[in-house]
Amino acid sequence: MRIIGIDPGSSGTGYGIIETDGSAHRLVLYGAIQSSAKKPFHERLLKIHNELNKILAREKADAMAIEEVFYAVNVQVALKLGHARGVALLAAAEHGLSVHEYSPLEIKSAVVGYGRADKFQIQAMVRLLLNMPDLPTPDHAADALAVAICHANLMKFAGL
Repeated sequence: MRIIGIDPGSSGTGYGIIETDGSAHRLVLYGAIQSSAKKPFHERLLKIHNELNKILAREKADAMAIEEVFYAVNVQVALKLGHARGVALLAAAEHGLSVHEYSPLEIKSAVVGYGRADKFQIQAMVRLLLNMPDLPTPDHAADALAVAICHANLMKFAGL
């Protein structure tokens, strides 16, 4: 099964595709869709949508795992994050993918074993689980791979 993990953001949306049999995971592709904060917001959303569509057309996935909106002190940040998530969800629907949403706590617990893991711990564990030579960067891409691994690990127990 191929899973694309998404760490949504309006200035940087991470993506990571893994292939898994439920036990062993193999890295396919990862990166981040970067967008300038100087661009109008609707143009940044369009870029995220277009880039995700290109990736999904080229790399075919079976499912999308995406990070849920977390509590944010700043309402504007939470709204923008929600818009970026919506664009990713639209791309999933356009490609007929099942969608699975996970909280940051669930992702960290499933990948690191500790719900309050920091960025370095996530990167290190993703590197280990995917047998990567270096830590995955940028942070958004590492987080996206963690979301995909989270889904792979949890689907094994849920019988998905």
